[in-house]
Amino acid sequence: MVVGLTQIKGIGYSFATAILDTLKININSNIGDLTEENVQAIEKLITDPIGGNFPVWFLNRRKDFETGANLHLLTSDIPFTLRNDIERERITASWRGYRHLSGLKVRGQRTRTSGRKGGAIGVAKGGMAAPAKKGSAGAPAAPVATAPAADAAPVVEKKE
Repeated sequence: MVVGLTQIKGIGYSFATAILDTLKININSNIGDLTEENVQAIEKLITDPIGGNFPVWFLNRRKDFETGANLHLLTSDIPFTLRNDIERERITASWRGYRHLSGLKVRGQRTRTSGRKGGAIGVAKGGMAAPAKKGSAGAPAAPVATAPAADAAPVVEKKE
């Protein structure tokens, strides 16, 4: 029963056990053994936990920003609300909004050594030096020294 209820997004282990304890349903029983009344009672508690006398601290969205109500979000409402909250912080140009925008830690965590993702950090390990090119005879080619021509004028840089 507990595992089956926790498969619903927004219901964790504690919330699932609290629902089953409130309805006095055996935690170790199978979901297939539920009666139609039990299924309806579980659905009612999931959709309205405040009506089932659950404490407010048990809910996953207290004091909603828009309504001020205490809510318990389920399924696709969770990421939708999260995106709206982050977008609101970005628009208001709050510090948390800037941190979200930059992809940095938001809640005051350390960033000097942890939370690194993407990009190269530190000194990259150097590769092997390129091997010397060999001449046609198999021996390494000697560097060619070029001497300045005798009739060429020396190059003088102008200072400004």
